[in-house]
Amino acid sequence: MISLLLVKQIAQLFLVMLMGFILVRTHLLKPEESKSLSIVVLYLIMPCVIINAFQVKYTESIRNGLILAFAAAVLIHIALLILVKVLEKIFHLDAVEKSSIMYSNSGNLIIPIVTSVLGYEWVIYSSAFLSVQLVLMWTHGRMVLCEERKIDFKKILLNINMISIFFGILIFATRIQLPNILTETMKSVSVTIGPISMIVTGMLIGKMTLKQVFAYKRIYLITFLKMIVCPAVIILLLKFRGMTTLLPNGKMILMISLLATITPSASTITQMAQIYGKNAEYASVINVVTTIICIATMPIMIWLYQL
Repeated sequence: MISLLLVKQIAQLFLVMLMGFILVRTHLLKPEESKSLSIVVLYLIMPCVIINAFQVKYTESIRNGLILAFAAAVLIHIALLILVKVLEKIFHLDAVEKSSIMYSNSGNLIIPIVTSVLGYEWVIYSSAFLSVQLVLMWTHGRMVLCEERKIDFKKILLNINMISIFFGILIFATRIQLPNILTETMKSVSVTIGPISMIVTGMLIGKMTLKQVFAYKRIYLITFLKMIVCPAVIILLLKFRGMTTLLPNGKMILMISLLATITPSASTITQMAQIYGKNAEYASVINVVTTIICIATMPIMIWLYQL
């Protein structure tokens, strides 16, 4: 049932992405204008979503669920680090390929999908995966792409989404309820995250040609590793370690972590590759192809998880 709802939701997001694609192809907007929308998503919409997600009544059940979600996120990322290291040796992956396989576009996709398929009350558990990935992306991911060992803690701590998560946890733990006018305002802003994120993706796709996409012969291999191999390993990890039985709603909470894992490659990797002088076009191609493929792979992976 959930996998069918997921198909419907992803199809809707794909149609929105198509709208962004058409805007660029008809020359109504330029691809680089998507940067403004990205800033709106990153600095306005995402913080509203995260903070509002923590505005739920404090209960022991939610607290335990968050602990399980954080533990699952850490375990998943450790497994991915090991898996990518093994795949690197077998397939001689470069920096862009390793980062694209390791990190998912969970920030833009997981929250709208969880909201639409499961309900807004489940969004709080997705913040656990987001926080773990943010820390790793600006430490391990950055070191892989710029080939240095220095960790930029300032980038991590001052990341707007990390600040929002810390603030959300604080008000949840202290049981502070923000004024209703604030929560309702943030909620009205939050519902736009899915459409705007997908319009941005569509605009980025709009500047590409098929020649650019298929110029990279390894795109099939990287897409297969990212969207099939890694999700399959994580499903086995979650299903056969007994984690789903730790809490009454454990299976659903872990499914949210799985959803975050099986999303396409992170669009942030494209931006980081550009900053650190790596092949940003290749990173963008991986992001685009995995985004298109996820329409089929994500529902299949959730179906396998539910078996």
